[in-house]
Amino acid sequence: MTITATHINYYHICHRKLWLFANGINMEHTSDTVTEGKLIGENTYTDRASKYSELQLDGVKIDYYDARNKVVHEIKKSDKMEAAHEAQVKYYLYKLKQLGVEGASGILEYPTLRHTSQIEITDEDIIDIQRWEVEILEIISREEMPGVIDKPMCKRCSYFEFCYC
Repeated sequence: MTITATHINYYHICHRKLWLFANGINMEHTSDTVTEGKLIGENTYTDRASKYSELQLDGVKIDYYDARNKVVHEIKKSDKMEAAHEAQVKYYLYKLKQLGVEGASGILEYPTLRHTSQIEITDEDIIDIQRWEVEILEIISREEMPGVIDKPMCKRCSYFEFCYC
């Protein structure tokens, strides 16, 4: 099983969502929130595609990578899940480091909030990421899915109806 940045993101948000996604139950296509986020990403920085390249490596897809400056750009709609977004960018940096790209950094961008965060990866982050990978594999290989977390963020989740109806 190849762990992707989506697995890392979901691991930090909800283990049930992670399990469902990893086991082929994908509800993202039914979510207005996901659609809105994609539109923001596509329409906010219209010159990105010409300036930066898409990079696919070892099961990870980075939408905007500035190869000259070794900077990953990640665009998100809201900072409500900022810890998960930071973990996702750190995972990109971890994968780049594994492939020999030293000194890469990330920029997490929230265009609707006009906010950006600089993301770096530390040796402690690498230890954490390796633990996340082990825990993710353990969670997604369970026969039974984890329970609902019943948090306010659940109401906007693409899996809401699956979990609560």
